[in-house]
Amino acid sequence: MLTQYYTVKGYGEHEINIQKSRFIAYISRATTEEEAQDFIQKIKKQNWNATHNCSAYLIGETDHIQKANDDGEPSGTAGVPILEVLKKKHLKDTVVVITRYFGGIKLGAGGLIRAYGKATSEGLLGTGIVQRKLMRVMHTKLDYTWLGKVENELRSSIYNIKDIHFLEDVEIETYVEEEQKQAFADWMIELTNGKSEISVGIVKYLEEDI
Repeated sequence: MLTQYYTVKGYGEHEINIQKSRFIAYISRATTEEEAQDFIQKIKKQNWNATHNCSAYLIGETDHIQKANDDGEPSGTAGVPILEVLKKKHLKDTVVVITRYFGGIKLGAGGLIRAYGKATSEGLLGTGIVQRKLMRVMHTKLDYTWLGKVENELRSSIYNIKDIHFLEDVEIETYVEEEQKQAFADWMIELTNGKSEISVGIVKYLEEDI
């Protein structure tokens, strides 16, 4: 598993107009090629009357799955420019469909490349990009009398609270970098005068907007 990588926040769409043609970017996260293809087919069905539905996707830790489709535009003027934007932004597990409704003015090869690249870039900006960081989830079990102090300290610290479970005792789940596990445990024990029970949980990705 990658310790960190960038991907899109989720689903998004954004439209721009160039020389009377409409370019609509549809963007989503996809962790398998099947997911990417399903998304592309969904957008094509939704925009069945569009002039073109061009697409590209990058999937996998090493980008081992990558495809670009011009969907009738001149070879290399649509799918590849979309894919190049994804690569330049170092995105993974991302699929993009740019739907074009032709407005009557031909853009030429260079104009098409710029248009599809711009539609992709602006679409990604509107959708949002996140950094996914592999973290350890640490569990802290303590008496309710400690909750206020501990929660306040955590929220002003370098750590991120994942969840708080209100059970017989309160249990706080916190994202901690692997190399900080012991430091976190020591800090928590000191903070609660030894009145907390610390255990190590699973590794999980923490997503942060960039």
